[in-house]
Parts: sequence; C-alpha cells; structure tokens
Amino acid sequence: MMISPAYPGQPLLEAFDDLRADIESLVTKVGGVLLRGFDVPAVDDFQQFAAAFGHPLLSYEFASTPRSAVSSGIYTSTEYPAHQHIPLHNEQAYTREWPMKIWFHCVTASPEGGETPIADSRAIYRRMPVEIRERFAPGILYVRNYGDFDMPWQKVFNTEDRAEVEAFCQRAGIRCEWKPDGDLRTTQLCQGIETHPVTGEPVWFNQGHLFHVSNLQPEVRESLEEMLDPEDMPRNVFFADGSPIDDAIFDEIRGVMAEETVMFPWQAGDVLMLDNMLVAHARTPFKGPRKVVVAMAEGHGNLSND
Repeated sequence: MMISPAYPGQPLLEAFDDLRADIESLVTKVGGVLLRGFDVPAVDDFQQFAAAFGHPLLSYEFASTPRSAVSSGIYTSTEYPAHQHIPLHNEQAYTREWPMKIWFHCVTASPEGGETPIADSRAIYRRMPVEIRERFAPGILYVRNYGDFDMPWQKVFNTEDRAEVEAFCQRAGIRCEWKPDGDLRTTQLCQGIETHPVTGEPVWFNQGHLFHVSNLQPEVRESLEEMLDPEDMPRNVFFADGSPIDDAIFDEIRGVMAEETVMFPWQAGDVLMLDNMLVAHARTPFKGPRKVVVAMAEGHGNLSND
C-alpha cells in the first residue's frame, strides 16, 4: 500500500503520530507500506522514523553480503556490483534469528534500474508445489566456508577473536569447525518454512536458492567445483538429512518467486517499510548513481524451540 502526505512536502517525522496506527495495521495485513512524497531531508530523519516504532534498530550480525554502516542502526543496501541482480530473499532467513521489520530509504534513485522488487512470502508458500514444501518443512542445512572465495570470517562475525566466533556459534545453534589452513566452516540447520508469530500464517522463509551452488554463474560454479571438494564450496545448502538438493528443485522455486514478484521504480525520498517475514525483497541491476539505506528492528527467531 502507498501512503501520501497530507500536503506536499510534509515532513515524514511530523506525520508519524498520525500515520503510525495505519502503518502498523497495513504492514501486518498486506506486508508492506510505501511512504511517498514526504520530506526526508537527511538519513538521520529516516533513522528517527524507523526507531520511532519502539524497537531498537538492530546491528547486522552473521552477515552473508557486504554492507557498510552509515550511522547507528543504518546500513547501505547490499554492496554488490551494479550489474548484478540480487534475487528475492527475506532478510537473514538463512539464520534462526532475524528482524521482523525492515525499512528502506531511497536517498538517490538510479536513473536506470535499481528497483527493489518485493513478493508476498505467504503467496509464495501457497503457490509452491506440495512436494517441495514437504521436503523443506524439516528445515534445510546451510554450509559456509569463509575465506578466499567468500567473505572472510572476521568480516562476517565482526571480530578477529576465534573464541568470540565460537561463543556466537554456540549461542546461535551453529556448528563451527576451524580448518587446517585457519579458515572456518559453519553448518546450521535452519527453517525452510516458518509461521508468522502475529498472523499465524505459514510463510516460505529461507535463502536456500541463494546459497545453493546453482545460484553461481555457470562458469564460476564449474571452476570452483574443479578446485574444491563439495564440502569446501564457499556456500551450499542441503536437505535437513544432509542429502543434496537437485538444481531442478531450485529452478521451480525461483519460478514461483518470479510469478509473485511486484516491482516499482524508486523516487528520491521514498521510505518502504516491510514485515520481513511476510514480504521478500530483491534488487535489480542499475546504471548511474544509486543510494538506498536500510534499517532493521524487532528481533525474532526460533532458537527457543530447541
């Protein structure tokens, strides 16, 4: 849903008190709200708006993609090269702890491309073939190898201290293993499907299609598979029992996601608020300048289920 200001150029922070109840209701029902036409003079105003909903803004932990901190609780969107497409995903669905809310603020809209496509995770679940839902229901196993071919563990865990990494992994239900060359391998069983804590609806909630080797460019995959054993690939995903997942399954999954995708061009000043479990997001390739910053809040997870 899109919400417009009461008058042209109305400051977003000024409108907060009047809009908060409607925004929270709409986000729970439809999954997202686009606030367009409001005055957002600085990133600090966006930060104050996101924080005003009452939950401290979260730091970006156990990262899977490069980001930079802009200010406290505010990050750049994923810093992949402009020509690359970032597929649909729910933020940090490859972990067992994630933000319930995510905000995007378009500071500079790219003159060409650079949209943030979105899709309803409930609709993706409903459309997903039953046999795939059944295979993903017990969870999926993520295996990551940090180092030369992926993000270094020091960047992912924001520390140089192995003991800190081990403590984080123990708390988060991640199995970690230091390899002879000093690099790190982690293995974690995470949800494939999850239930929204407020609506009670099942949602497709994982990043299997991003971590599976089929997400690599064919020539990159071929060269890595020639150099590395299967367990040493930078990242991969398996069924809960450790068995491999065939490429064809992810072809189907990506097809379902594509059918549910909605896309709109950014306008400078836009603020998009999503329920991170109800709505997945992506990024299209772009040309020219583009600046979109991100905030996350309201941590949730399923570690207590153990």
